[in-house]
Amino acid sequence: MSIYILIIFFFISFIGTYLYKKIAISQNILSNPNFRTLHTKPIPVGGGIVFSMVFIVGMIYHSWLNQLSNNLLLLIAVGGAAAALFGFLDDLKNIRALKKLTFQFLLSGWAFLCIDGGPLLMFDWLPSIITIPLTLLFLVWMMNGSNFMDGIDGMAISAALFVSGMMIWVLLLTHPESEFIIVMALLFASSCGFFLFNWPPASIFMGDAGSIFLGYLFGSLILVTVQVGDLTIWTWLVVLAYFFADIIVTQFMRVILVKKWYLPHRSHAYQNLARITGSHFRVTAGVVLYNLIWILPLTLWSALSPEMGPYAAVLAVSPGLFVAYRFGPRLSLS
Repeated sequence: MSIYILIIFFFISFIGTYLYKKIAISQNILSNPNFRTLHTKPIPVGGGIVFSMVFIVGMIYHSWLNQLSNNLLLLIAVGGAAAALFGFLDDLKNIRALKKLTFQFLLSGWAFLCIDGGPLLMFDWLPSIITIPLTLLFLVWMMNGSNFMDGIDGMAISAALFVSGMMIWVLLLTHPESEFIIVMALLFASSCGFFLFNWPPASIFMGDAGSIFLGYLFGSLILVTVQVGDLTIWTWLVVLAYFFADIIVTQFMRVILVKKWYLPHRSHAYQNLARITGSHFRVTAGVVLYNLIWILPLTLWSALSPEMGPYAAVLAVSPGLFVAYRFGPRLSLS
């Protein structure tokens, strides 16, 4: 895969985001401050449609060059395009929750078919009546989880850059012929173009067009890479440790502490920390540094020494669980 191609896709994403921002402002496609948000003025929203479509075009291009399998194209390009377009429609029209959930299950069903059921079907002792719902629920949870973690400037897109960059490194070391290197490289290049506009203080938000797309993409990649053996579930748990910890602890604690736990909220630890510090930059930069200093070496350890994967996962997720408990819903309620 040529570095020049990646640079081209980066510039297309950068220029596309710049032009979309102008259009969004002129067409009043804006995210206005409300009880859930942490910004104080209207910001253009839906910018995720740009980097997601640039990524999809890159997938189609490399498939045309016979560098990607047809099945992966169906899973990632077709499914990802559907996720991004539906998310963008939600940014424009604010689709009702039940319709969004129905679409997410349908999209999860598409991914399920593309990967022939996923890695859970590899366990003969697990009946399909359990593995099928679990796989579908996992994908729906990933799409919603990605949306939950897109609550302050730069948080979600910096995670996409870190994860895709780390997986490029891991795959080059362990499976240098893997087609998933191309997928990760395309995601890294296209996300970089948007990242420059979303880093605090953000001048544009990705919206559901970006967050649902990223949730579907990473959920599908977790399933398919584990299924074919290019990556282990432990390496995925390590590289996404903070985000899994924040989402799981927040959801669990809200079920216990809040009567209507399913309603929209802003009680994730990173959101509370942004309110306390009065700075999106400090929180996002802190998570980035945490990933680079702590999660990066643990990710490499889990990949290069697979037998140590469970230990790396425990070490990776433990600090995130503590932060999520200390600064999550419990703090919001107090």
